[in-house]
Amino acid sequence: MSSYNAPFEIHVHGQVQLRPDASFDQLQEALKPLWKYAGARSLADGAASAYEEEPGIKFDVQEHLLQMCWTVRGDDDFRQSLDEMCMSLNELAEQGAAIEVTFYDTDFDEEDEGQSAESRDDFVMLFVGPTPAAIMQVQRDLLVQDVVNMMERHFDGAELGGVVTEIDKLFSQRFDALVNSLEIGKPPRGSGGSGGGHGGGGGRRPRHLH
Repeated sequence: MSSYNAPFEIHVHGQVQLRPDASFDQLQEALKPLWKYAGARSLADGAASAYEEEPGIKFDVQEHLLQMCWTVRGDDDFRQSLDEMCMSLNELAEQGAAIEVTFYDTDFDEEDEGQSAESRDDFVMLFVGPTPAAIMQVQRDLLVQDVVNMMERHFDGAELGGVVTEIDKLFSQRFDALVNSLEIGKPPRGSGGSGGGHGGGGGRRPRHLH
């Protein structure tokens, strides 16, 4: 598909702590679904974002850290590339991490928006990690952060300990169910897949530039 008529600009944002023994060649292979989708022949060739002001895909060798602030033009079929990438990154991740992916509708213009116009913007949250427990820990931490931030508008932070305890119970039950179902070797529901809502109604999400 030509990038000039692609229906979406797709922004991938996040950082993943990699195992100390993870090599550049392994990372290049794990990220192949991304740079190949962009029409590149290698990670070095495809690491640059469609926007010059974004740092793109970077591998900090000293810190063993993968950092992504990268945009590519494409279609809904990019979701398959994301699934493949997440499965590969699970093998290289040192700990759980969240990756944000935003689909910006290239045909939608807020200034020219008519009453019947509706943006196809979408936002998904992906999770990677070495184990289901590591992935669930990231999901738990994000949920606690969101809930506490929302409830602190009405309650003091010290009053919310019971809420956090109940969230922890829910994740403990989910993990126990995962173990009992003998699916411990598989990523839990939501890892490597979408976990976010559709981007309409609340305005377009700002593009990350850090």
